[in-house]
Amino acid sequence: MDGDFLNKENVIAVIGATENKKKWGYKIYKKLKGVFRRVYPVNPKYGKIYGDKCYPGLKSLPEKPDLVITVVPPSVTEKVVEVCGDMNIRKVWMQPGSESEKAINMCREMGIECMHDACFVVDGMKESFKD
Repeated sequence: MDGDFLNKENVIAVIGATENKKKWGYKIYKKLKGVFRRVYPVNPKYGKIYGDKCYPGLKSLPEKPDLVITVVPPSVTEKVVEVCGDMNIRKVWMQPGSESEKAINMCREMGIECMHDACFVVDGMKESFKD
């Protein structure tokens, strides 16, 4: 596991954050909030999530994130990767179900570090951030 992805100083954007408490977009956002320096929810469907301002897209964030976590369908992840390339964001974590071969290859071609086939909370944080 790449420690840079789990650095507590990272500014993180959770693409697909949601108010639905049963979905991973909510669970991941809630779990990361307060652990990492700053975590931004990104979803054009919401104005607020968990009491925090929710942003419609990466370009609307007040600062460039160090890491983008995708919790969206693969076709949306592919668009997010394009934006990450445009914004020079160098780390993307694709939650299970949000990855595609196309998105993974796009990351490789743009020099973006990419994690996939692993859950950020279940697989990544359990080793570094035990409660």
